[in-house]
Amino acid sequence: MSETFTSVSQEEAGFRDRVRLSFDLDADICVIGAGLAGLSIALEAARLGASVAVLEGRHIGWNASGNQLGTVLPGFALPLTDLIERIGFEDARELWTLSKEGAEFVRANATEENMPGIAPSNGVLEVSNVDAGDRLISRLQMLNEDFDTEVEGWQVDRVREVLRTDRYFHGVYYPKAFQVDGRKYVHGLAALARRAGARIFEDTPVVSIDHSGIRKRIVTPSARMRATHIVLAGNIHLGAPLRRLSETLLPVWRYAGITAPLGERVHEIIAFKGAVMDSDGVDHFRIVDGDRLMWESPETTWAARPQRFAGSVRRRIRTIFPELGNVEVTDMFGGATGQTVHGMPQIGQLRKGLWVASGFGRQGMNTSAMAGQMIARSILWGDERWKLFSPFELVWAGGATGRVAGQLVGIWGRASSAAAGSLARYRERARVKDREREARLAEANRAAGTGPRRPPSGVRPRPAPPPKRPAREAEQVVEPASHDGAVSQ
Repeated sequence: MSETFTSVSQEEAGFRDRVRLSFDLDADICVIGAGLAGLSIALEAARLGASVAVLEGRHIGWNASGNQLGTVLPGFALPLTDLIERIGFEDARELWTLSKEGAEFVRANATEENMPGIAPSNGVLEVSNVDAGDRLISRLQMLNEDFDTEVEGWQVDRVREVLRTDRYFHGVYYPKAFQVDGRKYVHGLAALARRAGARIFEDTPVVSIDHSGIRKRIVTPSARMRATHIVLAGNIHLGAPLRRLSETLLPVWRYAGITAPLGERVHEIIAFKGAVMDSDGVDHFRIVDGDRLMWESPETTWAARPQRFAGSVRRRIRTIFPELGNVEVTDMFGGATGQTVHGMPQIGQLRKGLWVASGFGRQGMNTSAMAGQMIARSILWGDERWKLFSPFELVWAGGATGRVAGQLVGIWGRASSAAAGSLARYRERARVKDREREARLAEANRAAGTGPRRPPSGVRPRPAPPPKRPAREAEQVVEPASHDGAVSQ
């Protein structure tokens, strides 16, 4: 199914006018931030019967939540092996199960009935930049057997059947992973939350909060709120009252571009119908709107106009798929995600009645949905599975120094990935040349008659003479017995 990847209008999403909070209000739960996490919490809590108000300083999905590629698969930004090493096998398995539940939350909501034009499509392929045969086998076994996740291992030939490039080697295919129009999803989520009874107020920044006492107090420029629970579901833009939380996140911007229509040739070069991402987190792309290519640029820790990255997107496409030539990038968009020092989301209760859902990084679709379910059920049902995230504490991200370090680490990581990929391709070419050289040598030997010969037909080969006995062996031969039966000396 083709997908039209365009911004959804407020009217299409069910909001003809933005509503500001202009009157004092009481609610069971106040959610600060109308991104993926905040709206997921509001939707789940409203469905469970709570009164919910969402306060957003700008508008719904204005940052990363409304500017992402919409790929949904289980897991976290932290690699699974590192997660196991950090918290142990059993807890890692339970967290992985929660991440799968988050993905299913998105799937259940992102239907054409709930969100017209969302256009879900199945299949995500994670490709490696190097020859990862042995590691691939162990990873597949772990995902299939230990973490109950349906995956398939693709050999190099199969990957290159659907992606005409020598840049990628092995692949891990997630048949149950999927993708949606990310821009439409966040507005569709807001529409569902409102239909469930949640109230969403835009252009309503939070000036201060007082989280002491049973009823918490929230102050906005034009009104006040009281709530039993406050959920901080913002990102790096939570503002001055919540700066301590914002400073635990490293701001990382990623920008994506959409090309002009490329015609049928794009399907010949990129035959895979789902999303493709590489194992180093550099490339992430898929075909949208029939014959246009949507491609995400490398990360940066500094904000810039999205259009400045159109050139890097265009060059990256030409590097990976040179047969596409110089494509035209007609649309650029992007936003900042907050990444934690330890790589895991910040989910849980900071103190009684004050909750946090933040730091989802680049894999925010399923993890923000997981946080929404978990926090709403914790508040209303007493579900304590959020304590699984207790080992991942709030850690200061280093301020400006951390941003510089993050930028340098990102550059170093991309350079290392490029060097490893170049070495892997060099070795592959060397192996091919060796095989070709051996084949030519064998053919030359056959043509010259210098290879092993068969005896002429009808002529039996002469038997080889028996081997000569060694001199020492001959001296030890026993002489024949004499006539009187005595043994010769």
